[in-house]
Amino acid sequence: MGLTVDPKYELVSRLFDSVKVISGLPECRTVCKKMHGNLVRRIKLLSPLLEELKDSDEDLSQEEVKGLELLQIALDSAMELLKSIYEESKLYQALVQEKMANKFHQTMENIEAALNEIPYEKLDVSEEVREQVELVHAQFRRAKERPDSPDAQLDLDLAIAEREKDPDPAILRRLSEKLHLKTIDDLKKESLAFHELVISSDGDPGEWFEKMSNILRKLKDYIQVEIPEGDTSDAEKSLMKHRFPVIPDDFRCPISLELMKDPVIVSTGQTYERSYIQKWLDVGHKTCPKTQQTLLHTALTPNYVLKSLISLWCEKNGVELPKQQGACRTKKVGTSTSDCDRPAIVALLDRLVNGSLEQQRAAAGELRLLAKRNADNRVCIAEAGAIPLLVDLLSSTDPRTQEHAVTALLNLSINDSNKGTIVKAGAIPDIVDVLQNGSMEARENAAATLFSLSVVDENKVSIGAAGALPALIKLLCEGSPRGKKDAATAIFNLSIYQGNKARAIRAGIVPPLMRLLKDVGGGMVDEALAILAILASHQEGKSAISQAEPIPVLMEVIRTGSPRNRENAAAILWSLCTGDSQQLKLARDFGAEEALKELSESGTDRAKRKAGSILELLQHADVIVNQSCL
Repeated sequence: MGLTVDPKYELVSRLFDSVKVISGLPECRTVCKKMHGNLVRRIKLLSPLLEELKDSDEDLSQEEVKGLELLQIALDSAMELLKSIYEESKLYQALVQEKMANKFHQTMENIEAALNEIPYEKLDVSEEVREQVELVHAQFRRAKERPDSPDAQLDLDLAIAEREKDPDPAILRRLSEKLHLKTIDDLKKESLAFHELVISSDGDPGEWFEKMSNILRKLKDYIQVEIPEGDTSDAEKSLMKHRFPVIPDDFRCPISLELMKDPVIVSTGQTYERSYIQKWLDVGHKTCPKTQQTLLHTALTPNYVLKSLISLWCEKNGVELPKQQGACRTKKVGTSTSDCDRPAIVALLDRLVNGSLEQQRAAAGELRLLAKRNADNRVCIAEAGAIPLLVDLLSSTDPRTQEHAVTALLNLSINDSNKGTIVKAGAIPDIVDVLQNGSMEARENAAATLFSLSVVDENKVSIGAAGALPALIKLLCEGSPRGKKDAATAIFNLSIYQGNKARAIRAGIVPPLMRLLKDVGGGMVDEALAILAILASHQEGKSAISQAEPIPVLMEVIRTGSPRNRENAAAILWSLCTGDSQQLKLARDFGAEEALKELSESGTDRAKRKAGSILELLQHADVIVNQSCL
C-alpha cells in the first residue's frame, strides 16, 4: 500500500515553505525597497506559528483549514509580486510608483483578510506564538489602514531629469541612488529590463517609452562620466571623469540606448539597431516604438549614412568600431571567444622585451590604445603577460614610453582581476615614482591609475604607505583641470581609509582644498567639499580645517550651493561645531540659524539631518548662556 499524505500536514508544509522562500529573498534594490522589506519582514514573523502547527498532532477544524487556505492564496500572490520586483525595470517601477504602492497595499490587505479568518484561540500552539501572530496581524492591519505614499521628491526629480537637456548632476546622483543604478553593470541590466519591457508591451508603450529612454540615457552618461565617489563597482570606478567620450544621442538605438552597429530605418523614418527592432516586429508589434505611429510596412532599410558617421566618430574618439553579429572572431587562450587579436598582442610584447627604445615606445603606445578599446583586449593583453613588462617600463628614462606604460596600466586596471595582477607585479611604488617625477601627462595618468587600484580596500593601505598622498596633493595644486580632478578623486578614495586621513592632513591637504573651495570658477568646489567632509571626521582634520577659517565659505555654500555641496558643507560644519563653542559662535555670527533652518526644510535627507543637529547645538548653547545669566 502507498503512503497517504495527511492533508493538514501538506497544507501547513506548503505554507511553511512559502514563508521560508519569501524570508530568503535577497534585498530589494529598487524604489520598492521599503515596501518590499516591510512585507518580507512581516511574513517572516509567521514562521513560528507554522513550525508549531507542523509539529502538532491535533487535526485542523474546517474553519482553521479555510483560514490557512486563504493565507496560502495570499502568500502565493505576495511571492509573485515580490519576485517580479527583481525582474522589472527599476526606472519603470519609479515612474509608476503609485501603481506599485497599490499592488503592495492590496497584497497587505489580502494577507490581513486571511489572518482575520484564522481562529488563533483554537489553534494548538503556545501562548507565546499566539501572541506573536496577533501582533503580526495588528501590523498588517495598521499597514492596510496607512498605505505608503509615493515619494514626491522622486517624482519631481524624474520630471526634471526628463524635461531638462542637462539636468543638475545632484538630481541625477539622487536618482542613481534611489533607483540603485550606481554602476555600469547596473545600467546594463536596466537596459535589458527596459528592452524586455518594450518587447513584451502589448499595449501602447508610448506613455512611458520616451520618458524611460530619455532618463536612462542621461543616467548612463552621468554614471559613465561623473562616476559618483564610493557608489560604483570596482570595474566602473576606474572610468575616470572626462576620459571616455559620451555617445551622441543620434548614434544610440532608442530601444537599447547603446551605440548602434547596424542602424536601420523603419517606415516612420526612425532609426533603430537592427536586432532590437527586428525582435519588436517578431513579437507582432505594428507600431514604431518611439513615435507610436502605425508602420506602413515592416521592411528595414539600412541607414548607411548614419553607420558611416558612427564609424568616423569611433575612430576619432579611440572607441572600438561596433561589430555586427557574425563578424569574424578569434580564439584566445582556453575555450572562450574574444574579439582581440592575440597574435598581434604577442608580437607587441616581443617588441617590449627585445625591441629598440623606439620600438618599445611604439609597442607600449599600441597596447595603451588596445587596452582602452574594449574588455576583451584588456583580458587578452593581461593573459599574454603584458602587465609585468609594462611595470618594468615605468622606470624607463624615455618620458613618452613611461606615459604609454602608466596609461596602459590604467586602462588594463578597468578589469577587476587585472587590478590584482598589477599590484602583485610590484607596480605601486613605481606608479608613485611616476606620480612624483614623470611628465605632467604621466603624473595625471598615474593618479588615475592609483585611484583605480585603490578601489580594492587593501590597496588603499599600500598606496598610502608608498608615499602617494604628498605627490597627489602636489598634482592637485599644479595639474591641468583634468589632472586636478584625477588627483582629487584619488585623494578622496584613499582617505576613506582612516590611516590615510592622517597622512593627507600631515602632508598639508587642507590649505589647497580651501583655496579650491573659495575659487568658484575653478571647477573644483565639488571635489574640495567631498574630501573636506571625509577629513573633518578625523580629529586632526577637524583641527586643521578649523585653523583655515572655513565658516564664511561654508555658510555661503549652504546658502547658494548645489544640493550635494550644501549637504557636504553642512556635514563639515557639524563636525567643526561639535564640541567647539568658538566655531559654533562663528557659525551663528555668519547667519547659520536662518540658513540651516532653510536647509532643514529643502535639503537632501542627509543635509536635513546635519542641519537639524547643528540647530540643536545652537539651541543648547542658548540654554547654557541663559542659565549662566540667571
